[in-house]
Amino acid sequence: MDSSPKPERTRLTAEDWEVAALQLIADQGVGALAVEALARQLGVTKGSFYWHFRTREALLQAALERWEQYGEREVLGQIEQIADPRQRLPELFRRVAHELQPHRVYAALLKALDHPLVVPVMARVSQRRTEFLNTAYREAGLPPREALNRARLTYAAYVGFLQLNFTLGLPRINHEEFDAYVEHMIATLIPA
Repeated sequence: MDSSPKPERTRLTAEDWEVAALQLIADQGVGALAVEALARQLGVTKGSFYWHFRTREALLQAALERWEQYGEREVLGQIEQIADPRQRLPELFRRVAHELQPHRVYAALLKALDHPLVVPVMARVSQRRTEFLNTAYREAGLPPREALNRARLTYAAYVGFLQLNFTLGLPRINHEEFDAYVEHMIATLIPA
């Protein structure tokens, strides 16, 4: 009989499942989210999943909320701390430009706008981001109507770039060209 200690099983948290779900969504889309596939990927049984979630939809909802909260807390929340709006906007552009994983999730969610759990999250995220931009543009000195239009244009440019990049693989630009593009966006969209 082997008396050597057995390796201790890793206990997964709900957060572990949510993060893995977001990775799978980023890689393969919302439709690929499956409990069995995630359990295999994480090296655990489906029982571990059911300890934290009742259904696949409950996991999807929790993962979407995690992604949404990350954008609110880690990106917008930190950018809001910058007092000068003329510094806040360029920092937002630069920070968001280099957030690859959230972009990949966003692009995957854009392809799943027919899913009933995805639609309200995407609507809230888009509304909040547009409001954030609108406020920042107003605080940077633009009149209200112009600030709102600039916010819409900025957000549409962001979503359009994601669609082109992650859906079509265009534009094919290297890191240096991408950084130059971001600086051009800053120069074009942020009032002097």
